[in-house]
Amino acid sequence: MNEDAMAANNTITFYDLALSTGATISPFVWATKYALKHKGFDLDVVPGGFTGILERTGGKTERLPAIVDDGEWVLDSWGIVEYLDAKYPDRPALIPHESVAATLKALDHWFWNAAVGPWMFCFCADYRDLSVPQDHEYVTHSREKMLGRKLEEVQAGREERLPKISAALEPLRAALGQHEWLGGASPNYADYRIMGGVLFTASVCKIPVLANDDPLRGWIERCLDLYGGLGRHPGLFPLFGLEQREGDPDLFNRNAGQGGIYKRNTGPASTAAETQRITAGMKK
Repeated sequence: MNEDAMAANNTITFYDLALSTGATISPFVWATKYALKHKGFDLDVVPGGFTGILERTGGKTERLPAIVDDGEWVLDSWGIVEYLDAKYPDRPALIPHESVAATLKALDHWFWNAAVGPWMFCFCADYRDLSVPQDHEYVTHSREKMLGRKLEEVQAGREERLPKISAALEPLRAALGQHEWLGGASPNYADYRIMGGVLFTASVCKIPVLANDDPLRGWIERCLDLYGGLGRHPGLFPLFGLEQREGDPDLFNRNAGQGGIYKRNTGPASTAAETQRITAGMKK
């Protein structure tokens, strides 16, 4: 093995960001936790909430995630991924090709706007209430500054919004309906990054956000089971159980395969029904 790929030991110090339930809250910290396990490391977890990060890290950072590897501090979720792949090339790659990085950046941007941000608006007051008591003032003040309103006002009406958020996730369902992982045959950082947003939501969602039979469930369950059930923390709330009410949009597309990248044309027989439908009544 390349000597540069050797760690002094197999343990990395990991600074967690957790709620009063003990569940990790940050999507970026969740993704980093999965990334470290993907690389085969054990974690020496330093617990804590939102306040006191600067003191906890000895003045190194006031934001998490952060890790310490053989005395070297590494900050930022993307910075940590780049560091791990560069320093440990003989361990499984998180970003196996530059194309994965480019595609994931687009996917992450879409998912944040389609789901993570909207879910945050649906549970922001619960998020504050679930934080450790000494964090309540910080979470309330900082999030109200970000959102421009009282947290209770932002969270109100979530029952109307949750079905629309679920319906917006078709691009993710289209990919995972044909592939076991976003990484293809096995998971990589694309899976962990998107799952980080899902687990953030599970840490605060006091009401479910996805239908019991959502096609995403298989992938989510597989992610939860990785690395000895890393995502199955007892402090998380159920993601599944959202019910469609009269007037709600469909929670997901039950006729998938009508658009996007699918292998549909295998000859005239495969397109005959659609051709007949769209040309019915046309003059010969």
